Amino acid sequence: MKWSFVGMFITAFIQVIIVYYSGSIALLADTIHNFGDALTAIPLLFAFMLARWKPTQRFTYGYGRVEDLAGVFMVLMILISAIVAGYVSIDRLFHPQEVTFLWAVAAAALIGFIGNEAVAQLRIRVGTEIGSAALVADGYHARTDGLTSLAVLIGAVGVYLGFPLADPVIGLIITVMIFWIVWDSVKTIFTRLLDGVDPAVTDEIRHTADHVDGVVEITDVKVRWLGHRLHAEINITVDSLLSVEKDHAIAKEYRHELHHHLRYLSDATIHVDPVTASGPEYHHIVEHNHDGLPVHSH
Repeated sequence: MKWSFVGMFITAFIQVIIVYYSGSIALLADTIHNFGDALTAIPLLFAFMLARWKPTQRFTYGYGRVEDLAGVFMVLMILISAIVAGYVSIDRLFHPQEVTFLWAVAAAALIGFIGNEAVAQLRIRVGTEIGSAALVADGYHARTDGLTSLAVLIGAVGVYLGFPLADPVIGLIITVMIFWIVWDSVKTIFTRLLDGVDPAVTDEIRHTADHVDGVVEITDVKVRWLGHRLHAEINITVDSLLSVEKDHAIAKEYRHELHHHLRYLSDATIHVDPVTASGPEYHHIVEHNHDGLPVHSH
């Protein structure tokens, strides 16, 4: 994240100088977005640092969720950059201004593309290694930004060919692309906040049981992301004639296999059911009353 911040900040700083001298609104829209991208690295870096803190009696799962909250901040920053870019682009359509130093605008667009692509490759590679959806999504976001920088180059060519409105039109196109990124990022981040996971993860958890002797069935699987780490709660069925010690050994071996099959798994809580009382219906407590309470079930 620190290297991403440095790379994006240098890219945006070079672009803002060229915006000042050229007056290109398309390049300004791209520059605003790149500054926003640089700033999003700060809360995500803070979240990664906080995730290292050990669990406490109050925060028993640790602080991994801070990464998801940082993702919400990232989405808001991108949204603000889209609104600003859209405003300046529309304003330039109604108040045209000559774009100068077109060669510098073209160079800045290429710098923006190279800077974004370098950051994208770094974020995607590291995000994949550690299992951070926020970091991987931010990497693809940076790659899309690189393509918007190439759109600035197209705008500069349009102005050079005698179409001055090409510059603010490209600015609006970039704005639309940023809003699309916002929507895509919202889906990713809020899926995490609502404990959504890829169905392939639960399929893999069930498939892993095939590699463990003694597991008869998987009756229930619940998985959630805590930052860039997975936590699972699983009900397994075993032979009812086995001893508690043997049941524990089977659960331990299954947990071991899970860590081999799911590289982002931090922990798994495994509940063992005998085959004679397996499934959610056996965990349900029928309606009853006690201690003066109304009739209720669990």
